Amino acid sequence: MKRSIPALTAGALVLALAACSGGGGDDDPTDAGGGADDGGYEGQTLTVWIMEGTNPDATGYFDGVAQEFTARTGAELDVQFQPWDGAHDKFVTSIAGGTGPDVAEVGTTWTAEFAELGVLADLTASIEGAGLDGDLVEGLAEAGTYDGALYGMPWYAGVRSIIYNKDLFEAAGIAGPPTNWEELTAAVEALKASDPEVIPFPIPGDSQYSLYPFVWGAGGEIATESDGTWTAALDSPEAIEGLEYYTGLALEHGSSTAAADTWNEADALAAFEQGNVGMIIAGNWTVGRIAQDAPDLMESIGAFPIPSRDGGPAGSFLGGSHLGVWSDSDQQDLAWEFVELMSTGQAAADWSEQTGYFPGQASALAEIAADEDPLVAPFAQQMLEAGRSVPLTPAFGQIQGAKTVEAMVQNVLTGRMSVEDAAAEAVAAMNETFSAGS
Repeated sequence: MKRSIPALTAGALVLALAACSGGGGDDDPTDAGGGADDGGYEGQTLTVWIMEGTNPDATGYFDGVAQEFTARTGAELDVQFQPWDGAHDKFVTSIAGGTGPDVAEVGTTWTAEFAELGVLADLTASIEGAGLDGDLVEGLAEAGTYDGALYGMPWYAGVRSIIYNKDLFEAAGIAGPPTNWEELTAAVEALKASDPEVIPFPIPGDSQYSLYPFVWGAGGEIATESDGTWTAALDSPEAIEGLEYYTGLALEHGSSTAAADTWNEADALAAFEQGNVGMIIAGNWTVGRIAQDAPDLMESIGAFPIPSRDGGPAGSFLGGSHLGVWSDSDQQDLAWEFVELMSTGQAAADWSEQTGYFPGQASALAEIAADEDPLVAPFAQQMLEAGRSVPLTPAFGQIQGAKTVEAMVQNVLTGRMSVEDAAAEAVAAMNETFSAGS
């Protein structure tokens, strides 16, 4: 989702960054943020890996960042774009060969793995020294923490909430967005009664992130940790309640369609864009996709936080990235200069504006949450009040790769297993993976 500002040119970004920097005179941009004379990094080059595709105008953006970085430090910036597909393997290869960058964009689900391997530097002291430790989005900071230390500086994130068709809600006589499970069920029933051709709320069987808000919203957990050992918790009474409610919307209340048993989030979005779906769980970044794919639908859509059982936003997974400093880089201080520049102030705000993702600073996110844009504020509220991370262990990546949670949901939706049996099977598989990784 893009908020309504134009992409900045490199020159404009430099001016904007300089205007928002502390200190310095009007005539000397190198005075802003310390300056090259204070930094003493002339003649040095910082190598940075950035994932390709998050920002379609990334080259122009980083041209501006590079100019500002040089103005502040005297050093040059070498930004190398890496495709998401295959990036994890390239990182691992670079670790073995000692060919990594100084700074890299690290997916939030990778940070704990790389920290455990000793690849990332501990940024705790730098973050505290900059006074940022009390101003980080909690879920992103949690995902960047390993063994009590911060190895990933929150940069940006997206979160899932519910996007709905206001015209269908109005036709069904639904007064306003649901704020708890009882109201969500009532909305499903009203949509179904209003028009049998409408799919009120498809339950995509191939989407783990659509399930988790209902597990968390009932007070459950995916897994718990004790003394370094992880144990799956999807068979707890609270998690079972969340899974029963989520699948029950389809099986007991007719919210979905049989085809959705194998849908992923992209499939649910494609169905929503046809105009006969009441609501879907979707990321804040998908609003821009709807504007591109189905512009005529934009006037009809709204958004609201995924509700917990008793009211208030349910926990929702924060997908996004950290900035990590490679532990074997011999430019640790210079690397932090770049990390701080990118993740705070104007540079972070401009990245957020251009990509549609949210910033990692809690104060910046709070400003967005206060925005009156009805397609922005609900997502920001969900992220600020209830952003969550998946279990912070490399073993969970293997569980995700095996699609253990998706298989559990599909087993229930298709009637192959009861909720209890499907959860038990998933928990057994998860614990086997956790044990192997410990």
